[in-house]
Amino acid sequence: MTWATERLDQIKAGVVDAPPVVRTLHLGLIDDWGPGWVRKRWEPKPEVLNGDGSLFGGYIAALADQILSFVTMTVIADDATYRTVNLQVQFVKIGRAHPLIIEGRVVAASRQLITVEADFRREDGELIARAGAQQIVLSGAPVFPSPSSQREDAATT
Repeated sequence: MTWATERLDQIKAGVVDAPPVVRTLHLGLIDDWGPGWVRKRWEPKPEVLNGDGSLFGGYIAALADQILSFVTMTVIADDATYRTVNLQVQFVKIGRAHPLIIEGRVVAASRQLITVEADFRREDGELIARAGAQQIVLSGAPVFPSPSSQREDAATT
């Protein structure tokens, strides 16, 4: 187990709070993961839709960066972290106010670069968008507060 897979297990179990940016943007977290893949079901809130009810493309890009980060966590070494250095999103259909199944996968990994992809599909399987990214591998693992300290901090604020 690495810092990243331990964190993914905590997220899946619901024992850690989403960071403020995730709460603010209504990104949600993940539902499931395994080596080289992650998955989540995401339902858009009305406040993230355009006036015509479609999904804002930049919002899909934020979701893509997040899911591609999570999938990177499934393979990152325990003594390393990463940053997105390239993000591309291809829009296939207009997304609307319907739930999406977002699945990410690792395409290739080396000591210095991890290439990842994600599909955004409606629940009926219709592809809405596809994203790809490259993550540069950096030395040093991040430090996260423990789940118990997060709950204690929330109780005192």
